Order: sequence, then structure tokens, then C-alpha cells
Amino acid sequence: MNRQDRIIWLTGLIITLLLIGCAPRVTLFGAGAQPLKEFTVSGEGTDKLLVITVRGVISHLPRRQFVGSAPSMVERIVAQLNKAAMDDRIKGVLMKIDSPGGSTTASDILYHEINSFRERTRKPVSVAMLNVAASGGYYIALPADLIMAHPTTVTGSIGVIYARPRMVELLEKVGVGVTVNKSGENKDMGSPFRPPTIIEEELFQEITDTLANRFLDLVAAHRQLTPETLNDVASARIYLAADAQRLGLIDEIVYLPQAIERAKELCGLEKGARVVVYRRRPVADDTLYSTVSASAGGADAAALLGVPRMATELGSGFHYLWQPGLSWD
Repeated sequence: MNRQDRIIWLTGLIITLLLIGCAPRVTLFGAGAQPLKEFTVSGEGTDKLLVITVRGVISHLPRRQFVGSAPSMVERIVAQLNKAAMDDRIKGVLMKIDSPGGSTTASDILYHEINSFRERTRKPVSVAMLNVAASGGYYIALPADLIMAHPTTVTGSIGVIYARPRMVELLEKVGVGVTVNKSGENKDMGSPFRPPTIIEEELFQEITDTLANRFLDLVAAHRQLTPETLNDVASARIYLAADAQRLGLIDEIVYLPQAIERAKELCGLEKGARVVVYRRRPVADDTLYSTVSASAGGADAAALLGVPRMATELGSGFHYLWQPGLSWD
């Protein structure tokens, strides 16, 4: 591929991403066409432990599918919490988290909803971290009474990132420009069509630092870390489970079956008590490791087009996100 072909290919890719991220989302059949139903994964009896799967990018935007759209992660989680709050037989909730984080607002909404559910219902909430529970994935775990991680879990990344495209050089190469009329000098802050000014960079950094301090304040309040530990985690680095436990970011290191038993103990359930999930459709050969969430199902547009989740579910803005943890599946 020669230089001109590469430029044309990159330009087409950028236009495609912009269209995917900015086009209006149309739901043909309704995201919540099928109501949530309870399915038993294991155990027996009337009292139950609910497992809620939190997998992928944390976003309040609908998940784009090949036809229509499915509820956002925020919608799915809140719907399950509301259903659990109305069932007296649900004695506790285990959040099964595998997420690199997401937008600051979506992460904060889920943090608030989980914390509110716990305080309102007095039902214990525990967390089992799987592959990744970083940045916003850790943020939403903070209200839990017990935070557990798999031995190989990656967590931490306690901080904020603000990434935006920079297309100035590319547009200059292809001879394309953008003319802007604006009412104030900062109206087009963050524009990908021109370099940022020094003042704009300072303003963006100020916002980033403010959001990061909010995250750190919540970590300090929930985990009661020492000042030295807070300084360590403020670097926004990631940790394996053993280091996270040593620092006090998590409580225990267990495999998922043990996490289930510990969650049962926390809410006073017997060892053989029922473990249930909420879904809109049944899953064949269901186990605790199923990655199927409470979405409406359907073919995912991002997966079919080969576009990473961030392009379709996040867009631009400030994120509690560990970017290397983003999934293409």
C-alpha cells in the first residue's frame, strides 16, 4: 500500500468511526422488548444470592446492534438492582466485574446506584473481580461490603484520562480544512481540527485533576488507605491482585466458586442456597462463568464492523478508563 492509498484508507476509517459514534441510534423493536426473568444457576431453596455481570465498557449509551440497539450497561445494571430490591428472597448481590472502566459519568451513576441499593435495602453487596476491574471498573466496586479478586486480576488504574483525536496533520495532507464561527474563544475547545492553545491545555488538565481527586477521595473514604498508599495509587498504575490486597484496595483473593460462598456467608445464606441471575433469555449449559448479560441480545454492530467498544459506546470526553484493557470482542 503506497502513501496515497494509506491516507485514503485512514481518512475513510476516521469518517466511519465518526459516523458510528455520532449517528442517531434507532431502536426498531425496543431495547426492553423482553422483560427480565430469573434463572437459577445453582443451589436450591427459597432464599437467593443474585449475581450481576458487569462486563465491558461502562457507558450510559445504548449498545449499538446490527438492527436497532440494546440497553446500555447503566440501564441493565439499574434494572437488575431495582428488580432485586423488590424481591425479599434476594438476600444479597454479588457483582461479577470484568471491565476496564468507562465514562466518568456512567461510572459515577453506577457507583451511586449500587451504594443506594445497599443502603436502601440493607442487602449486602460483594464484588468478584475477574480478568480486569480497572479504573471505572474499580470505581463501581467501592460501595461493596467485600471486594474479592481472582489471583490474576488486573485492577487499579485509579485516575482519569481525556483522549481526543488529532486530525490536523492528516487533513493538511489531503487538503481538507474546517472553517469555524464561534461565539467565544473557547467554544471549540478540544476540536480535532486545530492544535489546542496553552490555556485550553491548562483547562483540560484542571478538569482531569478535579475528576481524579473525586475518585481518590472515594477510595480514601471506602478503603481507609494510608497517605502513603494514596500517593501510590494516585499514579494511576495497575496492580495484580496480590499487590492490590497488600495495599488494601481489595479484601480477598479467591476463585469465583469461593467468591460465591463468601458472598453467601456475608448475607447469612446456607452453603447450598440458590444462586440466580436475571436475563431476558435462557442460556444453554449455564454456569457461574457465563458472560451473557441481561441485554436484549442480537448481533453487535461494533463486532461485525471490527470497531473497538470505545468508538461506539464512549465517544469523546473524560473517562475513568484503563485504555489497554479495551476489548474488541
